[in-house]
Amino acid sequence: MELTDKLLKPIRETAYLTAENARRYRVILRYFYMQYEKIKYWMEQDEIHRELSSHPEFSDYTIDQCRQDLDALVHWGNLLTMQDTKRVTSIEAFKNRQYRYQLAEYSVEIERMTIRLEKLFVEGASLEPTLLEKIRLELSKIFEISEKSPLEVYGWWNSLNNDFIRLNQNYQDYMRDLNSARAEELMKTAQFLMYKDKLIEYLRSFVKGLQLNVGVIEEIMKRITPPVLELIFQKTVEYELSIPRLDMEPDREELYERTRGRFTSMEEWFMETAGVPSEASRLFDMTNESIRRITRYATQISEQFTSGANRKEEYRKLCETFLACSDLKEAHCLSAVVFGVERPMHLKGNFEKTTDSINAGIYEEPPCILEIAPRIREYKERAERSFIRDYSAEKEQARKEEMEKQEREQFMMDSFLKDGEIHFDKLPVLEKSARNILLRWLARALEGDGLGKTGDGRVYRVENPQTRERCIVNCQDGSFEMPAFVLRFEEEKEL
Repeated sequence: MELTDKLLKPIRETAYLTAENARRYRVILRYFYMQYEKIKYWMEQDEIHRELSSHPEFSDYTIDQCRQDLDALVHWGNLLTMQDTKRVTSIEAFKNRQYRYQLAEYSVEIERMTIRLEKLFVEGASLEPTLLEKIRLELSKIFEISEKSPLEVYGWWNSLNNDFIRLNQNYQDYMRDLNSARAEELMKTAQFLMYKDKLIEYLRSFVKGLQLNVGVIEEIMKRITPPVLELIFQKTVEYELSIPRLDMEPDREELYERTRGRFTSMEEWFMETAGVPSEASRLFDMTNESIRRITRYATQISEQFTSGANRKEEYRKLCETFLACSDLKEAHCLSAVVFGVERPMHLKGNFEKTTDSINAGIYEEPPCILEIAPRIREYKERAERSFIRDYSAEKEQARKEEMEKQEREQFMMDSFLKDGEIHFDKLPVLEKSARNILLRWLARALEGDGLGKTGDGRVYRVENPQTRERCIVNCQDGSFEMPAFVLRFEEEKEL
């Protein structure tokens, strides 16, 4: 992708959509756009004020507010101005500058975009299996079309692309609506049962269209050779370059890459490439999953209607039958018949047996309790309450250890002092912590004006900061070479 100046430049003309007074700015520009469509390009401030103040939402809209709003829109480049000097009768009137306003080109396109966005969810999407059939028929003509003139190739290419774009956009919009939260709520209502069969039939019709056409389209694409594709691309680009344009001359390479990219997208939609499933197969799975989901919701709604049925008489008859049993064994046999001997549920697990006798019955064993979580999305395990733990003892212990560590380090650093100075060329073998402290002191002073202060408030100065003498500092984990600096500590002196 080429990063041009236009791409990197911010679009100020869209600022009115999110500004503080966007509700007023949007109404003003929409009114300008409506007049623009009527071929009325220039308007005055009084016309804008009359239009807005005629609506109840802007009943308190003043002429000063109108002037400020128009100035803001002019500043962002949404409106173009021209001073009206025809009715000027004095110098004072000329200074007040009565302007006429016109909608800028950017604003026209932005308003068109906002109108499309407002109608985005009003125009219903759909799944059209006929588009798949049209794409299959158009692709089957590719070999004979490649021999035609650039005009015929260009017309065929546009028709194929338009059908593909419509198919892609429509299915995405329809599946988005079908899987939205609002659709989810509607599927849980009783009214949904009236439309369930019709919706399932509609989805199955589209699945059938996928099964009939996608495989054929894939086979056609596999038979298309690179020379045929190259001929199609070159003729399409050739005709598009031959179209006279007043504003700019299109780039051949850019047109060629765009044409090739569109066909590549079409291949990825219908064919599996590099082990990645095609978009058609994903759509097939999504549609089948939607059918299963719709059926599941319909079953749940039906069960809700039947679960409230009065089964009091059935339960009374069942109790009388159990009471009529002569002994417990007969009652067990009746229970096996009533509660599903034809479809028993077998639970496997590590159950603890109290006896190894083969003659022991299941009713002689103690019950085994298993906790089973509900298979619903809303289920969450009960969280155990946690209390704030008192860490004061641990904090006190950590504070003591830190104080002891600081005291040990202070004692060790004091041992390096000789007459208020620390000579790096006279240091003993250092521990890692002592080396880090000394180097930190040295760096702190060299970064400033040669002065530094330790953690306990003592001031020191680096002597001979430009010294060329070198020394070896030995440490427990190794040795290093450095300038022979001297740290001199001063008494009662602040930085």
